[in-house]
Amino acid sequence: MRKSVENLATSKITGGRRSPLRTRRKYENDRYPNEPVNGSQITITRRVRGNNYKTALKSIDFVNLATGESKVKKSKIIKVIENTTNNDYKRRGIITKGAILETQEGKCRVISKPGQNGIVNAILLKE
Repeated sequence: MRKSVENLATSKITGGRRSPLRTRRKYENDRYPNEPVNGSQITITRRVRGNNYKTALKSIDFVNLATGESKVKKSKIIKVIENTTNNDYKRRGIITKGAILETQEGKCRVISKPGQNGIVNAILLKE
């Protein structure tokens, strides 16, 4: 009697267990996602592959806002209005690339990756 197809990957025809061909490598391990929120600035530095380092944000209260005509202003973040990455992120106020923020200057869209770059850059939206 043959076993079903889905069981062939984990067990032999005789019923014995199959051992994996190799173990998981260190570079294949995942990390918990870094989810920056609105608050006083807290950064962390972590070592990544190739002996490089990434500076990540835990929280930030200012954004570098490109207002047009090659002018960049530092503006205070009031709240996260929308986040298309995840519906839960909007409720929790997590800042990711593509999030729409409300600042003192108006609404803006984040164009940097704050969880990986350690900085929040955004462009002002036309209203």
